[in-house]
Amino acid sequence: MKITFAALIALSLLTPALSAGARSTDRNEPMNIDAGAQSGSLAGDGTTVLSQGVIITQGTLDLRAGQADLHMRGGEAVRAVFTGKPAKLKQQMDDGTWMDATADKIDYDITTEIITLTGNYKVTSARGTNAGQRMVYNTRTGEMNSGGDGSRVRTVIQPKAKAPAAAGSAK
Repeated sequence: MKITFAALIALSLLTPALSAGARSTDRNEPMNIDAGAQSGSLAGDGTTVLSQGVIITQGTLDLRAGQADLHMRGGEAVRAVFTGKPAKLKQQMDDGTWMDATADKIDYDITTEIITLTGNYKVTSARGTNAGQRMVYNTRTGEMNSGGDGSRVRTVIQPKAKAPAAAGSAK
């Protein structure tokens, strides 16, 4: 089974204020998938359902959802849909800070590398937050679209930390 969750790591790029990337070494770590139940085949075509509390970890990546639907084509995962109230994603960035994302649904189209967060999404990092009802993020182009459906989008960008004044420079 080849499931590439590396693009889920791209969720760390969802807020325009985020300057550091997700922990680059995470994709070299083993992926652990834990669920209360699994139904379906990981070969051929169809949907495999992981349910009763799904926990996926890989390095600092920690993804938790009530259910994960893995859509398979030719024995390869082509789409992963995580649902919960909410589904949660947490990962450490290369700069040591953390990124958290929550949504009622995290839908990752592996073939197009597009991530869609729907239902009360919120992405938080040291640099700020972005929240609303629906966000579409293209991991190939970096383009992000949210709102436009009558709901509001809320973004908070934290100010850059100022460097401390050098000793003796104050007069």
